[in-house]
Amino acid sequence: MTVPTLDDVRELAAQLRVDSIRSSTSAGSGHPTSSMSAADLMAVLLTRHLRYDWQRPDDPANDHLIFSKGHASPLLYSMFKAVGVVSDEELMTGYRRFGSRLEGHPTPVLPWVDVATGSLGQGLPDGVGVALAGRYLDELPYRVWVLCGDSEMAEGSMWEALDKASYYHLRNLTAIVDVNRLGQRGPTELGWDLDAYAKRVEAFGCHAIVIDGHDLGEIDKALSRAAEADRPTVVLARTRKGRGFSEIEDREGWHGRPLPAEMAERAILELGGERHLVVTSLRPEDGTPRAWPDGEVSLPRYELGAKVATRLAFGQALAAVGARGRVAALDGEVDNSTHLEEFAKAYPERYFEIYIAEQQLVAAAVGLSVRGYIPFAATFAAFFTRAYDFIRMSAISQANIRLCGSHSGVEIGADGP
Repeated sequence: MTVPTLDDVRELAAQLRVDSIRSSTSAGSGHPTSSMSAADLMAVLLTRHLRYDWQRPDDPANDHLIFSKGHASPLLYSMFKAVGVVSDEELMTGYRRFGSRLEGHPTPVLPWVDVATGSLGQGLPDGVGVALAGRYLDELPYRVWVLCGDSEMAEGSMWEALDKASYYHLRNLTAIVDVNRLGQRGPTELGWDLDAYAKRVEAFGCHAIVIDGHDLGEIDKALSRAAEADRPTVVLARTRKGRGFSEIEDREGWHGRPLPAEMAERAILELGGERHLVVTSLRPEDGTPRAWPDGEVSLPRYELGAKVATRLAFGQALAAVGARGRVAALDGEVDNSTHLEEFAKAYPERYFEIYIAEQQLVAAAVGLSVRGYIPFAATFAAFFTRAYDFIRMSAISQANIRLCGSHSGVEIGADGP
């Protein structure tokens, strides 16, 4: 296929902005300004770097695109329109309507969406799980691209994600941070201090690239560099919220507000009017996932009356179930207590140590489930409460995961409550 020129990409970016305005104004709600700031980033990615067969969303060789800033759903759905899988009519009459699949925040009811996002700080951790599957289980060259908001970079879970991405050398993971300076109630913690962001990213062992998020050439080069890097990459893009419409660009008070009809008309006129371009992404690279054959499951048996700790029985049973090739296990640095170590000894290639990062523990399980693996994540039951919101969102993601909490009594003997 012919790769679109940057002039073509510029037209697409304008279309994405216009459609973000049109859909949110039609719905009477939504986040157009948060979508407009990232339109250039996504236009370049969609046409020149993302490898995806939009007619075959279940193709195992497809790249993965996750909107960690899920409130920018007008942008995501406008991208779906641009590749021809969502019609303009559905975008205009379905967005944020009761019963529609174009929900206010994306969910896997859409076949091109891997995980539910919108509760900030979760898309990047989920992406780490997908990237783990790609590198260590599927052994396929697909990339995981995650669009992040600058506000959610205040979430500890985002740094848990970058820490584990670095630890596991996930060079197949690229985070694109839309640093538009403005959050929900005003300026973000770091504003446009991209040097501060870059220092933090590098301190966690990832590669930081600082760019002008509205310079298409810079974006293109940055995404190419990310694909060639030997470690996870974070593209820090300086952008302006509401980019393209001078009346609201980089102005406070427009977060989560659709433009009134007359204002929307002026914005669309300033952006050059409606467009209905249809584009294609690059084809996925050829490849099939590594086969993990199933063996015979022989569950442990215990004599009646024998005193066996339930956690030991769990560990032994999971090691037995590990004969099923798509079963994986994740630990929160307590496997010698939960007895998850039984699985680690038997199947080290399908075992992942996440250390004491319970939010990432659950998110990594969700990410593995995206690729069809059956993950068992284990820690002390009380520690799962730290990841409550990740568990809640995993249900919305329709994730097929197993969370196993030990020591779930009122107290643990001499340890106390």
